[in-house]
Order: sequence, then C-alpha cells, then structure tokens
Amino acid sequence: MTLCAPAADCALCPRLERFRAANQERFPAWHNAPVPSFGALDARLLVVGLGPGLRGANRSGRPFTGDYAGDLLYMTLAAHGFANDGFRAPREDAPWTGDTLALRDARVTNAVRCVPPGNKPEPAEIRACNGFLRAEIAAMPRIRVIVALGRVAHDAVLSALGRRRGDAAFAHGAVHDLGGGLRLADSFHCSRYNTNTRRLTPDMFDAVFAKVSTLVGA
Repeated sequence: MTLCAPAADCALCPRLERFRAANQERFPAWHNAPVPSFGALDARLLVVGLGPGLRGANRSGRPFTGDYAGDLLYMTLAAHGFANDGFRAPREDAPWTGDTLALRDARVTNAVRCVPPGNKPEPAEIRACNGFLRAEIAAMPRIRVIVALGRVAHDAVLSALGRRRGDAAFAHGAVHDLGGGLRLADSFHCSRYNTNTRRLTPDMFDAVFAKVSTLVGA
C-alpha cells in the first residue's frame, strides 16, 4: 500500500482545523500542521503515541519533540539501540532548529496527527485519522512490533488492523500476538502527568523496551 499522510491543510476534523488556524495566528513560527511520522519505513519497530502536544510536536514538527514525553521516549530508544544520542529538546517556546537525532530500525507516529485542544482528541477525530495509521502500518514491510503508548493508541492500532478491542485488552507491559509475526506491546503513555504521579516510572518504561528489543530481534 502507498503511504498516505494528511496534507498540511487537512480538513477532516473541523475542531482541529479551527484550533490549528488559531495557533497559526498566535505562533506563526511554529509547525502548526499535521505532524509527519519520524523514521524509516523499513523499520521493524513502530511506536504509536496519542497526538502532538501544543508546545511539543506542534511547535517542532517532529513527534515527541519539545516536551517531556519526548525526552523520556528518545532517551529510552537510544538506551536500547533504536536511536543515536543526538536528541536535543528545543528551548522553551522557541522555533525548532533541529538536532542530530537518528532512529535505528524504528519509526514514531501518533494516532492523531494534529494537536487537539487540551491534548484530548475526540472519538470522531481519532476515527478520522485512523486511515493514516492503517496506511502507515501497511507501508512498513518489515514491521514486527508496534508499541502503543496509552489506551487510545492501543485502540487505534487495533482499529487500523481491523481488530476488535476485545481481541487484545490494554495493560501496561502486555504483549499481544496479532498473528503473521506482528506483536503489539503496551505501555502507559510517557507523559509528564504519568511520570509525576508515578503511574509510569523510567524503570517501568525501560522494561517495556527491553522486552520489545528482544521481540524485534527474535
């Protein structure tokens, strides 16, 4: 399947389109558009998050870049050989000028490509964006493991694969065999809220990717 990604002026979700337009006026130097996936399509690992943060990926134009979730994600990916050590977080509220981060056998995307108000996409918006996730997975010929960061990402992956939610219940640290050599691994989202409340610790997150590293290389 040909990779299908949302256009910069995607109008599938009216609420997100209005929010994007407002942010373009407030922050004209920011990305303020659907955030493209990061990493090669021939990667064996796909990490799926919820959606761009207002001052994170919506500012930088790269998934998980500009907020704490990205600091933890890319540090953990590097620790397990899925990235180099070139990640640099943008200065607070500054336009993104780039770094030397490179992923290795990994790709990162989101269930929803546009920043939602309050970081909370509505169900209709998740459904509207699901075709892009479906195309993403189909365009990765070597994919072996998908990591879902949070329940929304987990459910979006199942929907993109034509599975029912009951086929694989979300649970932190769980690994689901989806057949055909593909596995879905679950983690709580690496948001600052989850780490501040200790729902997710760096050690818990590291343990997920230690397991994933073994699965990818198996």
